[in-house]
Amino acid sequence: MTRHFSVALLAAAALALGGCATAVPPVEVTRFHNNATAGLAPGTRYAVEVLPHGDASATGGAAQPSLEWNSYRIAVERQLQLLGFVAAPEGTAAPLKVRIAFDRNDRTPLAKRSPVSVGVGGSTGSYGSGVGLGIGINLGGGPKQMQDLQLSVRIDDAATGQALWEGRALSAVPVKAPAAQPSIAAAKLAEALFKDFPGESGRTISVP
Repeated sequence: MTRHFSVALLAAAALALGGCATAVPPVEVTRFHNNATAGLAPGTRYAVEVLPHGDASATGGAAQPSLEWNSYRIAVERQLQLLGFVAAPEGTAAPLKVRIAFDRNDRTPLAKRSPVSVGVGGSTGSYGSGVGLGIGINLGGGPKQMQDLQLSVRIDDAATGQALWEGRALSAVPVKAPAAQPSIAAAKLAEALFKDFPGESGRTISVP
């Protein structure tokens, strides 16, 4: 019986560790819109415009789409189409212009901590440091190298250039984690950004 109990504990521990290894960090989302539902009806056609790197509100400058940017474009278009919007054939006009940009920045690691430390309550920092959990555990090896990821999308009235809706999704992920892979990161950020579209204007929410 003891043997079976030990095997069950090991199996449970393995599942827990596997879940932690593949967990995707929460995403901070902020949206703004001006009577968005009036100009963003399902069935409306859209065209995607390439933006200068990292700024969805920019209106000028040339940019060449990268393979990583294409991952974000695919993820955003998937969410738009799930909402009922229709991609216009290439080279044709569309009532909506969608601008997509992303940023990926390395975060400077904090000073190396002691090999084993446990802090209860009052923990401060960004994702992975114990914020909101009440307890932070570091089992050595120093702090993880993190990256800040940001997806920005703006939807304009193509005829007037007026912004109908814009949003930003932010997350911080360990560099070597699966969540840092472009396809996974893009899908997660885009899904969070368009959750409950158009969202409450001016409010920042955290999407698990």
